[in-house]
Amino acid sequence: MNAAADNPYLLVVVFAIAAVLFALVPLGLARFWSKKFSPLKPGPDKNATYECGLESKGDAWVQFKSEYYLYAIVFLIFDVETIFLLPFAVAFAGLPAGAFVAMMIFLLLLVEGLIWAWKKGVLTWK
Repeated sequence: MNAAADNPYLLVVVFAIAAVLFALVPLGLARFWSKKFSPLKPGPDKNATYECGLESKGDAWVQFKSEYYLYAIVFLIFDVETIFLLPFAVAFAGLPAGAFVAMMIFLLLLVEGLIWAWKKGVLTWK
């Protein structure tokens, strides 16, 4: 009789340990490599915060109007709609009538959202 037959969770424990080691061993090797082989050259240029090699000028905070966020959210909603419609369109011939009704309700809710966004003025770019 083998050990796996005695304890059914032994395989789960082995895989959990392997998953932890799979994550930690490369991190440990990278830390060892950086401590052992990387040269230490601290200085003001190496420790400076920069972007594309240029010093930043001015304030980094730029305010956007909330309409831009609403426009982006509406875009994401209708982008995700495509993800749900594509499998439905591919398997349309083999689906029962209930799936067709469910998809029509889904499309009705999306059209309702589009009408709401249109009336709210989200789709008008100023």
